[in-house]
Order: sequence, then structure tokens, then C-alpha cells
Amino acid sequence: MRALTVLRTGPQALVEDLGRPGNAHLGVPPSGALDAPALRLANRLVGNAESAAGVEALLGGLAVRAEASCTVAVTGPAVDVLRSGRYVGSHVPVHLGAGDVLEIGVPARGLRCYLACSGGVAVEPELGSRSADLLSGIGPAPLRAGDVLPLGERAGLPVGVDVLVAPGVPDELVVPVLLGPRDDWFDDAAGQLAAGAWTVSDRSNRVGMRLTGSPLERTPTRRGAELPSEGLVTGAVQVPASGEPVIFLADHPTTGGYPVIGVVPPAALPSLGQARPGTPVRLTPADAS
Repeated sequence: MRALTVLRTGPQALVEDLGRPGNAHLGVPPSGALDAPALRLANRLVGNAESAAGVEALLGGLAVRAEASCTVAVTGPAVDVLRSGRYVGSHVPVHLGAGDVLEIGVPARGLRCYLACSGGVAVEPELGSRSADLLSGIGPAPLRAGDVLPLGERAGLPVGVDVLVAPGVPDELVVPVLLGPRDDWFDDAAGQLAAGAWTVSDRSNRVGMRLTGSPLERTPTRRGAELPSEGLVTGAVQVPASGEPVIFLADHPTTGGYPVIGVVPPAALPSLGQARPGTPVRLTPADAS
């Protein structure tokens, strides 16, 4: 049987692929890996299609046992990876024989590691994806010790390189924001964003990155005003009554009732998935062109 048995999960381990976009009309968020480039890379290293499902491990700590011969790779931030007690490293394809145990350490920087295995994690898809969605409850539940993850058939050959350096995690997160659709609810929205200073809150999760710091002030005519619920996209920067922004991530609700001052473009989202609580954040108004 081609499978991995979960021995230890760390703080949180989830099955994720590239998500289920296009279901907002059903009230279902896109979900999927928060650091999609890291998952894509892990899949390429083991010979999978980039869209194959793997495991997203929050702060590492994951340990799995191979029940059959397979190839695995761990990506995301640099992290120690052991095969049956021997160091093998991250960002390289690693062969596991039946009974071998793969352990992922705790990264010194960054937040989420990704484990891909040849054939991909082959749990049953829901709405076209195998991703766990913590908000709606669609997809597989968070992993627990003893879970057995079936693997699909090998699709291609592992692809290795001599040296593949793990991406760095910046000391400060500089996040571009495209203004709108409700930037007119705020006094000099661009100026407030450019002048503000925030840190990542420890209440952040896959639903949204909460920021603590400079409150964003509404215009006098909008203070205390209500806004009917309207659609939200991944990257929407919503401003609740406290004035402290929330950047919605992959498991975000599909509607919301607070004004959205702007939207973080898709290319900037993966770095948000790796930002630890306490990381300084600057929001910079960006040109849509």
C-alpha cells in the first residue's frame, strides 16, 4: 500500500493543494496552500504535477512513516529534515523505503513547511480539491497521529539540483496594496497606509492576517456608518471598527460587512503565509497598472 502514516503533527498539519477557486457563489473560499510557490516547488522536486496535494505543516514538527517506497521533498523556510534519524535536509528529493520515518524540525524563520510525496496525497477531493478549509469545514480534517494518507501513483521522475537555496524570510514585511473599493471611506487612504506601522498579531490564522498598530481613520461622514455585506477576495484588506486592518487569506469568508480599503495582489500573498506573529508590516499603496 502506497501511504504515509502520520506519527506526529506539530502545532497543525493540513492536507493542501492549490485550492478550489471559483466557488464563492456557493459561499466556499478558495483555500489551498498559503505559500503556493513552496508547494509547487516540492511537487516538482518529487516528479508530481504542481497541483498535487501535499501537507502544510505549521512550524514544522511533522513526522511520517512511509509504508512503501516513495520520494519526498520538504520546502518553505529552511528547516532540518531527518530520515530515520539521519540528516537529509530540505529542498531536495529524498527517497524513503518502507518503514523509513521522515521528521521535519522547527524552522528558525518562517511559519509553514510543505511536504510533497511522489504520487501526491490521494484523499478524496471535494469540489475539485483535496484542500482542508478551516472556515467552512470542507476537505479533510486537520491531521492527527495515526492518520494514514493514501498516495497516488507516481506521475514522473524526481527532479533534483546541485544546490537549491531556501528562500529567505524578511525581517520586515512590505506589502503592496491596490486601493479600493472602499478607500473613499477613509481620510487620505493612501497617506494613512504609507504612514502606518503594524505588526502581525498572534490571532492571525489561515482565515486572515490580523495586524496591530496604527488605526485607520474613517472620514467624518463615515464614522459609525454601516456597510451591507459584500463580496470579498483573497488579499482583501478589511478595516473593522478598531481601525486595525485584517488581510484575508485563503480560508477567508466570501462576504464581509466592514469596508475594504484595498487588496493585496496575488504575487504578494505567499510571503504573508510565512510571517510569524510580531513581524513588522508596512502597507504601501500600489499602482494598479
